[in-house]
Amino acid sequence: MSKDYPLGKFLVHSTIILWLVFILMSLRGQKFVWNGVSFSNGTAPLVMSGGDPYIRALMRTISASESNVPNPYSVMYGGEYVSDLSHHPDRCQSISVGPNTGRCSTAAGRYQFLSTTWGEKARIYHPQPVRFMMWESYSFEPQYQDAVVYAWLDDPKAWGTDLRSLLQQGNLEEVLQHLSPTWTSLGYGIENNSMSANLPTIYQKMLQEELATAGNGAMPVSQQSAPQDNQPVMN
Repeated sequence: MSKDYPLGKFLVHSTIILWLVFILMSLRGQKFVWNGVSFSNGTAPLVMSGGDPYIRALMRTISASESNVPNPYSVMYGGEYVSDLSHHPDRCQSISVGPNTGRCSTAAGRYQFLSTTWGEKARIYHPQPVRFMMWESYSFEPQYQDAVVYAWLDDPKAWGTDLRSLLQQGNLEEVLQHLSPTWTSLGYGIENNSMSANLPTIYQKMLQEELATAGNGAMPVSQQSAPQDNQPVMN
């Protein structure tokens, strides 16, 4: 560091630059206003294109139980919505029912990611992280929520087994048992809900839709109008 540019000034300038980057990312999130698209509920088609139909059907089944509301990508625990998806909202919402009453939860998005879980998994699976020096940011926009969950579910090392193969063999119950410690509403956990018992039926319906879509190369009508820019495509 030269005498004409002391360390203190460097740190101040670096901090200003970091804040500018943060503001730009926030504005980027605010610009994403769904373009008039309203996702019907947790079983709505994914924003993400491509991928294995069995994993895609599983993702829609998870969100049917975790976020069965309009616009599930932007919902937080408790039902409040967030407009800025440039990053995980990380707001701790009070828990009023169940075994965790009195605590709070940062769960958000279609797959109800806790902020800590999102940071951990996005660091591994996010396809387009924003990096600046030692700082990283992970967009929480719908296509990236899908991309991170898809890559996570499709990683045998993450679960100690190949979920895709289990699904292709028809072993949905075994898959749900593997996932229930992460998403407790899937059954076998501590917070079953009104959807839990219906998940096998929901999964079969989602699978038929995804297989049909994969077979004819078409995209569901409700997905065609969803934002397509910089959309991850899974193999």
